[in-house]
Amino acid sequence: MVDKMSRYRYAPLLVFQIFLMILYILFTTYGGAEEANIKGFEDTHVMIFIGFAYLMTFLKKYCYSALGYNWFLAALVIQWALLCQSFFHMKDNMIHITKKSLLEADIMSATVLITFGALLGLASGTQLLFIAIIETAVGCINLYLMESVYKVTDIGGSIGIHTYGAYFGLGVSTAFRLRKPTGPDAAGTERLDGPTYISDITAMLGSIFLWIFWPSFNSGLAQTDAEAQRAVVNTYLSLAAATVTTFVLSAMVSHKPGKLDMVHIQNSTLAGGVGVGAVANLFIGPGVAIAIGIGAGVISVLGYRFVTPLLEKIGIQDTCGVHNLHGAPGVYSGLLSALFAAIATVDTYGSEYSNIFSAGAADGRSSSMQAAYQLAALATTLVLSFGTGFISGLIAKTKLFAPLEVHQRYDDEVNWELP
Repeated sequence: MVDKMSRYRYAPLLVFQIFLMILYILFTTYGGAEEANIKGFEDTHVMIFIGFAYLMTFLKKYCYSALGYNWFLAALVIQWALLCQSFFHMKDNMIHITKKSLLEADIMSATVLITFGALLGLASGTQLLFIAIIETAVGCINLYLMESVYKVTDIGGSIGIHTYGAYFGLGVSTAFRLRKPTGPDAAGTERLDGPTYISDITAMLGSIFLWIFWPSFNSGLAQTDAEAQRAVVNTYLSLAAATVTTFVLSAMVSHKPGKLDMVHIQNSTLAGGVGVGAVANLFIGPGVAIAIGIGAGVISVLGYRFVTPLLEKIGIQDTCGVHNLHGAPGVYSGLLSALFAAIATVDTYGSEYSNIFSAGAADGRSSSMQAAYQLAALATTLVLSFGTGFISGLIAKTKLFAPLEVHQRYDDEVNWELP
């Protein structure tokens, strides 16, 4: 009976897909040509479906799930996010779908995939899909607060995407640790929460794709060519500096002195893209962009070396170390955004000031007040993400969502027909 019912484990998702179809029929139409030439959509699409997917193929027996669920989750979330984000900007009770709105939906899907990284191998497919639906809806509310209430600058999503996704995932993982193991004892079984030589190589493919296209991710929503160019330059320099820092620091702190740790190379090399994300479009200076990348690399490598083991000791699993790649560097970027908002002036930015700091022009908000709002947005994101993630995790760990037994974790055999 159980085997027969397992055939229909994903059936509710087809119902949800049909529900989405009905909403699209009733409430969407095509947008005009004014956003047809938006930059960054194609590159971001590659990041979502290749970069994130292959980065998570490092586990020795979970590559099918890493690639498959990444595709499944992203395809679902992009449709759902497009509606949730656009709900706040409807015209005549209709959502006008443009290339820009598709890009924004792609970016929101990154939030869910970051959370997926924290739960990789720990959550069942049905748990992941339930969590994704909740996370997307709440994440869009958080973005609305940031954009329309706090009116903050965060072009690369370091606060609203990376920080939110990382701490939502850690909130879920914290809830999962409360579940007492059931079924056969996992003691003495082969540990699957690690890589092989080949799986680490495929994960590097994901890292390289993400590294190459990250400047497009951080610049995609820029409003002017000059702003987009600054975002590309700052991101590229920050990534390069974080990469050099990662290699040097990895050899210094790895368990085998002088040898490089592939976990650092796969992940911390990307931290520069997160660290600079919230300030990528600002006048920070190329040298400062490099300094930000160095700082992000240090934060990330030390996080993998020291913070992840501490989390594991208290029972909080973070399979991909999203705290160290997305969470801590995202908080770092949020703090930097407050700093650079505080010193921003109209003389420095000229006509671009009103585009980047909209509240300064429209509401007369001072630079110091803008900095305070940047910090408020960061704090709101941290509380909302971890709190909602924890609650979602409590719900998802019930038997209704078929949680994995301890001995089933990190194993494709549970969900896939293997050759």
